[in-house]
Amino acid sequence: MARPVYIIDGARTPFLKAQGGPGPFTPVDLAVQAGRPLLTRQPFAPTAFDQVILGCVNVIADEMNPARVAALRLGMGERMVAFTVQINCGSGMQSIDTAYRYIEAGKADMILAGGAEALSYAPLVFPQSGVRWFAKFATAKDSLSKVTAFLKARPSYFKPIIGLERGLTDPITDLNMGQTAEIVAYLMGVTREQADAYAVESHRRLATAQAQGFLNGEVETAFARDGKFYDHDDGVRPDSSMDKLAKLKPAFERPWGQVTPGNSSQITDGACWTILASEDAVNKYGLKPKAIIVDSQWAGLDPGIMGFGPVLSSTELLKRNRLKLQDIETWEINEAFASQLLGCLKAWNDDRFCREVLGLDGAAGQIDQTKLNVDGGAISLGHPVGTSGNRIVLHLVNAMKRLGTKRGIATECIGGGLGGAMLIETV
Repeated sequence: MARPVYIIDGARTPFLKAQGGPGPFTPVDLAVQAGRPLLTRQPFAPTAFDQVILGCVNVIADEMNPARVAALRLGMGERMVAFTVQINCGSGMQSIDTAYRYIEAGKADMILAGGAEALSYAPLVFPQSGVRWFAKFATAKDSLSKVTAFLKARPSYFKPIIGLERGLTDPITDLNMGQTAEIVAYLMGVTREQADAYAVESHRRLATAQAQGFLNGEVETAFARDGKFYDHDDGVRPDSSMDKLAKLKPAFERPWGQVTPGNSSQITDGACWTILASEDAVNKYGLKPKAIIVDSQWAGLDPGIMGFGPVLSSTELLKRNRLKLQDIETWEINEAFASQLLGCLKAWNDDRFCREVLGLDGAAGQIDQTKLNVDGGAISLGHPVGTSGNRIVLHLVNAMKRLGTKRGIATECIGGGLGGAMLIETV
């Protein structure tokens, strides 16, 4: 029989906005900064875990299998099995889901699942034409051959491309993620004004959460090697306004597009960990679970409209558990783009979409936005790709505990045409 799987605790670093060059922390540095205070406050040794699973998309060359490197730096022991998972924006949630399945099946009792991403460390890469030229130059056998190869060089061979730009472009459709958000906005009739208004509200909610201390215990101060410390998400703009956002030009589809830097998620560095445990582990160590994972669901769709991923994955989750949209008291939907998120909300309330795409009898209904991303989201605090799925699950749990709600869903769209969703109930 499937065993219950509990969320015990979790912590993350502040999310730090990329500033045009490598930030103060690598992915493993971030994982260690989030992990040390979390493990220190537990009533068991770091070696008590069965596994470590970490989501990370932009793995840097000096940190292959960052899960293992982080586990060793966290003092979890040489015998600790640790591996890294990658499913683009869903990587941090995939680490939780994989841990959930191991514990549910009785193959583990306690797993540290996380996500770590330093988008500021995204590499500069040379164009393939330049790489091929360099290969011919490097393998030339004699001086004449080298000179001949050298003379064939072109300036374009040495113009680097930001790896992140290519990584955020779908190789099947050749659309970048912002362009897919534009398609969702067009299909569902989301306006620029609606997207900007949502972005302003995201910043307001995060600023309020910081001021009220709602993130205390979740966000841990990160200390860099140069002695500087970072204690809050620094992408928040409390003074954001409709007037200011209206002045920004479209980022992907000029001049008529509506996705701008102001209503999109930010390029950010950050890490998050979540502790999952079986009932046996709870009893053995006297743990106090915060929540239980009820179910999870992944979905695939056309990469060009990947922004609808939350709708497809969450709806299947609701169907299987015989729930309606209105039965969910708290939602965390990753804010990849304001227009994409608003497009999802409109899709659930569209009769034709729900009948033809979701297989429902009619429109699923509206999500009350007072129950959605109650403390802001990726537009105001950033979207470190491999981390966000872990953060929204952890924050959903913490928000539900604070609000006194019972049932919640964390969900996200995933580049490549995927979606992920997780159904959580507080204990």
